[in-house]
Amino acid sequence: MKLGIVGLPNVGKSTLFNSLTKAEAESANYPFCTIDPNIGVVTVPDARLKVLSDLYQSKKIVPAVIEFVDIAGLVKGASKGEGLGNQFLSNIREVDAVVHVVRCFEDGDIVHVDGSVNPLRDIETINLELIFSDLEMLERRLAKTSRGARNNKEQAAEAALLTRLKKHLESNRPAITFEADEEERALIAEINLITAKPVIYAANVAEDDLADNGAANEHVTAIRNYAAENGSEVFAVSAKIEEEIAQLDDEEKLMFLGELGISESGLDKLIAAGYRLLGLISYLTAGEQETRAWTITKGTKAPQAAGKIHTDFEKGFIRAEVVDYDGLVAAGGMTKAKEQGIVRLEGKDYVVQDGDIIFFRFNV
Repeated sequence: MKLGIVGLPNVGKSTLFNSLTKAEAESANYPFCTIDPNIGVVTVPDARLKVLSDLYQSKKIVPAVIEFVDIAGLVKGASKGEGLGNQFLSNIREVDAVVHVVRCFEDGDIVHVDGSVNPLRDIETINLELIFSDLEMLERRLAKTSRGARNNKEQAAEAALLTRLKKHLESNRPAITFEADEEERALIAEINLITAKPVIYAANVAEDDLADNGAANEHVTAIRNYAAENGSEVFAVSAKIEEEIAQLDDEEKLMFLGELGISESGLDKLIAAGYRLLGLISYLTAGEQETRAWTITKGTKAPQAAGKIHTDFEKGFIRAEVVDYDGLVAAGGMTKAKEQGIVRLEGKDYVVQDGDIIFFRFNV
């Protein structure tokens, strides 16, 4: 999973990025302190891996990972060259989803680029700049397609689709809300429009708002209402607190979260939101060499899941030996699980479930 972090300057974007990835991106109380995109990779916490590793006495554990891309703060006119201009928008065209950090706290010592805290206004500012950037890319594609549309039915159909999409964007609506069938959606995906990507809103709140998950914060409520109307995810986070958590080991982290009256860190919330929004699950493989988590989309069938390990596994797929995590742990290992008859042989039509432990048989 690859997530792009966007937001206005000084909303806590780079502070949050640093905390999540334990990177050292520059963070300061002035606009545009982030110029080049910062990239960080974090592992996805999964307690099942340690349990399986102990069962199999694995030499190493390989968790799933998330890549974060933090780009410079956007301002009004960014798509036309204001601030740092359009140069950095290309950095998030390859991500799976956009994390939009929105300031939901008052602090006179931290400058707001528009002079006041107003999350819905800030969201609209960013959305418009992303739409303008997408329009620029779409118009180039439409101009190229239109030239061949007279003599080519496929290009004519594409030109008609892009024209409809252009009108949709020009009405200040993101591409993700554009009505299209599966074939049209696949074509649109090729263009890599930023507003076609799902959005997770990170409501950056003060420490006092964390215990109730921002429920008493009117700014967070406004974002949640907006997100509900647009099929987006929201989580409340304090970039300042995440910065402190990042300095702690696992045991200290749990104690600190308990003192704050919360059970999850911002990273935990973000990962959960990302998996829900993108419809992702993890299946597991385990053995003496390694125990590993593999991230796939819900609904993936066994051969395609095998292809995540190696294309040969998919091409030569014969069958999958499958046992669910809880069953394996309760049995005390694979040998006993087989004795109890809970290890199943599944074929090409099997839809992989979250927590499946799988051994693939293949022949190339």
